[in-house]
Amino acid sequence: MQLAVTQNILATKHGVILEKSERSFEELGVLNPAIYQDGNTVHMFYRAAKRGNFSTIGYCRFEGPLTLVERHTEPIFVPEYIYEIHGVEDPRITKIDDTFYMTYVTYDGLNACGAIATSKDLKAFKKKGIITPKFILNEFTNLIRKHLQNPSIAKILAFNIERHYPLTETLKDSLYVWDKNVVLFPKKINGKFVGLHRLFPSIQIFTFEKKTDLTVEYWKEYMKNLPDHMVMEPKYEHETSHIGPGAPPIETKEGWLLIYHSAERREKGLVYHASAVLLDLENPQKVLARLPKPIITPAEYYERHGYVNYVVFPTGTAIFKDQLYIYYGAADDKIAVASLNLNDLLTELKQNPHENDIK
Repeated sequence: MQLAVTQNILATKHGVILEKSERSFEELGVLNPAIYQDGNTVHMFYRAAKRGNFSTIGYCRFEGPLTLVERHTEPIFVPEYIYEIHGVEDPRITKIDDTFYMTYVTYDGLNACGAIATSKDLKAFKKKGIITPKFILNEFTNLIRKHLQNPSIAKILAFNIERHYPLTETLKDSLYVWDKNVVLFPKKINGKFVGLHRLFPSIQIFTFEKKTDLTVEYWKEYMKNLPDHMVMEPKYEHETSHIGPGAPPIETKEGWLLIYHSAERREKGLVYHASAVLLDLENPQKVLARLPKPIITPAEYYERHGYVNYVVFPTGTAIFKDQLYIYYGAADDKIAVASLNLNDLLTELKQNPHENDIK
């Protein structure tokens, strides 16, 4: 086991716990798992990629944080609609009351959107459709135009302009502003569902009472007031490219603990880390504390070499005794886990208080 030092935190890396197989649906890689913990059982729903980078979602089960006891030989969640024809990707799982909510990314070869599915038993999922906004660049630009003097909003537009730039005018009319990495909080706050999402390069928050509230008009009004929904933006050296929600937030006595991914721009490409922030329990848009260094960084061979090199991409957590286990995609083609003491992490966070600098 390797020890990764962050401030006074020691994260123990337990190595790779799931790798690709010869099965056609996961022969390219397995990565970015959703985790649901039920006592000593860890349910894992992972992105499985086949040749051509077409993704489905596979399932396996662990007893304790690390012992694999079951693995399905076929995907349990597959593309069905035209907007997900190229794949269903990067699931996250949250249980609210008696229902499981799986958020995931739909990909049609051009557009990546956030969608949601529900289940009562973690076996059969009912797709509820895309829940993130779908605006082409011109529409999006017009909606946020009055905020373009805001550096945070200007960065969002600049990324999308850069992404659209080499494409033909015809294709641009079919290309939406990307919105992905949707995670739901595991309880309603003030009677509403609360979610985080990522309009590159920062993290935003949204609330709704029911899925049907998330209409085009809802998102138009949301975009017109986009600065009001910002939670975090890149701030530190390991976040020079972008950040995004990782695992669903964890409720602690100190606040909502969010493990998020942060991408650092280096000369040879991006390096993805796992980082930690603490949000207010009653108003999770308020950042209470944020670590200035990542808690997991790609240092091991299996994190530095793969389908995409230098990637630690956290998407799920489990807690055993006082240990927080963080499950992550390693180099975009395998799944690894690291752990650290939850109380030590919260103590370290409290020593790094943060005042929102977005408002």
